[in-house]
Amino acid sequence: MDLPQRLVDGYHAFLDGRLPVELDRFGKLAATGQQPETMIIGCCDSRVSPEVIFDAHPGELFVVRNVANLVPPYSPTGFTHGVSAALEFAAQVLKVKHIVVMGHSHCGGVRAFLAHRDRPDPGDFIDRWMSLLAPAADTLEADGQPPLGDDLSPLEQASVVLTLANLMTFPWIESRVRAGKLQLLGAYFDVATGRLSAYDRGGRTFIPVAGPPRG
Repeated sequence: MDLPQRLVDGYHAFLDGRLPVELDRFGKLAATGQQPETMIIGCCDSRVSPEVIFDAHPGELFVVRNVANLVPPYSPTGFTHGVSAALEFAAQVLKVKHIVVMGHSHCGGVRAFLAHRDRPDPGDFIDRWMSLLAPAADTLEADGQPPLGDDLSPLEQASVVLTLANLMTFPWIESRVRAGKLQLLGAYFDVATGRLSAYDRGGRTFIPVAGPPRG
């Protein structure tokens, strides 16, 4: 079966444009392996590509994407755990120095959680996965901020904070954080404006990342 023409065209553009520039880098990565310093946990939303947002070169970012950029709490059961396996590889093998959880605006997963919350007939996968978001929603409601209405940003941002907390339930992540070998960071991307904010733990808020001066 042929690939969609858009992908073929994009690959041809890659061959003509980016590959010649990055060819030496690809060769070194093939010979020596990857050594990224940063892991990004992002949403699989097609509008929020970490490699594009951070203008990354091959080998710079270790990226895991799933619905609503969530991480389940540490649970070494006999089941398969794709996100946890990626975390284990990043922390113990690659020894990344930063793990960035990046949420975003207009998140379909968050909207699905609000639309389907507590329904008696959850779907096979999405509703069960998004139930991980329940503690963040409960926290907002306890603080008098019910996560309802058209503005999803309070819950989208709360989910980032929740995921940062869940990361600390992994013993080999917690130990590296305590030893000062690993940073856990939060970020939030506004799809409509392209603006990026970083989570400030002290102020418990997201602060815009300043852009370069224009002139």
